[in-house]
Amino acid sequence: MPGTILSQRAGPIATVTLANPGKLNAIDLAMWERLEAVMLDFAQDPEIRCVVLRGEGEEAFAAGGDLEEFVSRRTTLAQALHYHGEVAAALKAIADCPHPTVALIRGACIGGGLEIAGACDLRICGESSRFGAPINRLGFSMYPGEMEGLLRLAGPAVMKEILLEGRILTAAEAYAKGLVSRVVADDEVAEESYATARRICAGAPLVAGWHKQWIRRLLTGEPLSAEEKAASFAFLATEDYKEGLAAFLEKRKPEFKAR
Repeated sequence: MPGTILSQRAGPIATVTLANPGKLNAIDLAMWERLEAVMLDFAQDPEIRCVVLRGEGEEAFAAGGDLEEFVSRRTTLAQALHYHGEVAAALKAIADCPHPTVALIRGACIGGGLEIAGACDLRICGESSRFGAPINRLGFSMYPGEMEGLLRLAGPAVMKEILLEGRILTAAEAYAKGLVSRVVADDEVAEESYATARRICAGAPLVAGWHKQWIRRLLTGEPLSAEEKAASFAFLATEDYKEGLAAFLEKRKPEFKAR
């Protein structure tokens, strides 16, 4: 049976679940297409303040692409360009999402699963999670459009270790190399991931989006223009800024409205 992408909302927190029972949530082409559509839809929803991405069950976040499809859906150059163009589009939709994203990782986070986690803003995993992309043993290389996000996250040295050796990293190794944000006990991953989402939701949503925007902009290495420096103070005109200051001075919890 083909896999699916499940989505749901609980207040300001949305959850996207990679589900492919019996295949460790391996991601097929239809799932990549659906993942992009779901993330683009969530991006337009002003009521959402955080998106949690996870795999179904406890064995895997996602164990890569569905290799059984490759013999029929990725046999020619045209098919390969289409297939991996869809993968890159899904990853871009995650990376470009204006809402903060959290990867809830249990078990295997391999290949395409690692790419999805790498596109998220934060990655929280269990102690027994494992990470890698051993595609050198399968005779094909990682598409540059998919490699870009991981390269930006972990740097060339780590990417070479992952791709040239094809070695599977432990959670502790992944944390040491900057691939994950936090490692917790296996039975605490979901609790910590959603607690993280709630902490994000407690902040001003416009500010979260601006922080994501400016971090990406600064990573280009280009100096900020005078116009960009002025734009960084757009918060001065927002109701949330006034509310945040008032709540602090009045020693109460702020109620942000995203405006």
